[in-house]
Amino acid sequence: MEDEHTKSVWSKEIPVKEQLGIFKRLMHFVMRFKKEMLIALIGAFLVSAINMLLPFGLQYFLDNYLVHLSVPAQIILFAGLLYGVGSLIKAILQFTYEYFFALGSEKSLESVRRALYKKLHTLGMRYFDQTPAGSIVSRVTNDTMTLSNFLTVLGSIVMSFFSIVSAFVAMFTSNFVAGLIMLAFLPIMLFIIWQYSKRSSRLYRNYRERLSRINTDLNESIEGVSLIQQFKQEKRMINYFEDENNSLMKTRFNMINLNSMLLSPLTSMLYSLALAVALMYFGFPLRTTFVPAGVVYAFSQYLSQFFNPISTMMDQMTLFQDGIVAGKRIFKILDATQYEPKQNAQTGLTITKGKIEFKHVSFSYGGKNEILHDISFTVNPGETLGIVGHTGSGKSSIINVMMRFYEFHKGEILIDGVNIKKYPKKELRKKLGLVLQDPFMFYGDISSNIRLYNRNITDKQIKEAAKTVQADSFIEKMPGKYHAKVGEGGSELSQGQRQLISFARTLVSDPKILVLDEATANVDTETEALIQQGLKRLRKGRTTLAIAHRLSTIADADQIIVLDKGRIVERGTHEQLLAQKGYYYNLYTLQKKQK
Repeated sequence: MEDEHTKSVWSKEIPVKEQLGIFKRLMHFVMRFKKEMLIALIGAFLVSAINMLLPFGLQYFLDNYLVHLSVPAQIILFAGLLYGVGSLIKAILQFTYEYFFALGSEKSLESVRRALYKKLHTLGMRYFDQTPAGSIVSRVTNDTMTLSNFLTVLGSIVMSFFSIVSAFVAMFTSNFVAGLIMLAFLPIMLFIIWQYSKRSSRLYRNYRERLSRINTDLNESIEGVSLIQQFKQEKRMINYFEDENNSLMKTRFNMINLNSMLLSPLTSMLYSLALAVALMYFGFPLRTTFVPAGVVYAFSQYLSQFFNPISTMMDQMTLFQDGIVAGKRIFKILDATQYEPKQNAQTGLTITKGKIEFKHVSFSYGGKNEILHDISFTVNPGETLGIVGHTGSGKSSIINVMMRFYEFHKGEILIDGVNIKKYPKKELRKKLGLVLQDPFMFYGDISSNIRLYNRNITDKQIKEAAKTVQADSFIEKMPGKYHAKVGEGGSELSQGQRQLISFARTLVSDPKILVLDEATANVDTETEALIQQGLKRLRKGRTTLAIAHRLSTIADADQIIVLDKGRIVERGTHEQLLAQKGYYYNLYTLQKKQK
């Protein structure tokens, strides 16, 4: 369950000032589509004007014609026709307003979603280390959909605003004193709205965070279902999910209670009270002047047009408040500053040879405790550097800083004698090829997983790359061959097959520098032999950094560095390190005994 700090954060109200700030930022996305919104606003204004004019026309007809005992049929027909035409124009304008506002809202939502997705791809690995995947997915999917409801409500609020203003103007025009009396109800309504906004922001924030928590738990449960079943943790996970779901339900019940108390019922009561006060004023026995029936009718209509939009607004305040909370969560991603390392790129720089130099490089993930301490080594073009060490010794950190996944703050990394920070990012990604221990397969087919949607890569190049790394031997046997379907994560492929596809994926882009992060750690001996053949071809003519779990795989490396607690404790060739009978010798001996 969540800790006390988490619960206290979720329980905080979003101040009105902050809500206004979120609203303004959301409007920046909406105002990108000014044409659609301007047409919608004009339509809403004209609908409100017609709503004011129709009762006025009926009032004039009642007070000037219907009071007489005989009214010409032409007058009655003309009044009916005029009212019908007005209603038809109102319907056309209302369609125009709703259509263009919905169009602008959908474009705004698409713009927010695009901005979110783009932002996520500018964030550094540190952000994804600290933020659960389920939480991110919840914000990009659930929160943006909530924002869609928010924009729909916004259109209703705009229409309601015009209706309220036009109704007030009409009431004052119809009877100034009665209009002043009705004005006294406005502060009461504003107070109710303020109280609801203040109380509901805390509940909706709590609800959104708990929903995100459930999505995170669900994501982890699906990804780790085999582990859960292996250790017979189904009951514990079900109970845990049940607790989370019950907490979400209780929060939802609290929202329902608040909405039931402060929304439509209270507004309806105020409307009935206002109507009663208005009728008492018009029909008060001590009045010296007669109030025409048309004025009473028109005023009651204006009063309805004033309170009905407020009632609609209050009913939709739930969606509006939910949208504000969703907006806060979305802007938390858009405001994240954990960007990927920046390049001081110089145009025209290219990697041609592939010489790598680490000069006194130190690095820490959190900016406090150093993971790498004063790392220095040189790998000449075409050479292979093996990197070995126990878990947590800093092997992957060397790869992470060289690939520019994380920023290092001390020392220099040079490629071909040029600081790595001066190369354009595109050049680094093109010339540095990375093969991970557990490669990821995208949904699609074999061809798209090797090409990775690079249209410049031909089918011929894909087949040549697969053949070079020995992947063609199993691809050709699959139904559809290079167009064989690959499911989510490549679950129908073996670990070795996924690894060979990742080799082909790296080779087809023809990198100058090859980075292998324990590429054979999770495969059997037979598959490893096949992969080793592919690796030899892959490494040919390329500078290679190879993190090795099995030391036999880097026995032919030009040099090997041994890491311990982020420091280089030994370096040399395989034979030289064995002759030293130190750290590397002990690791090698231990692995031979385990065989």
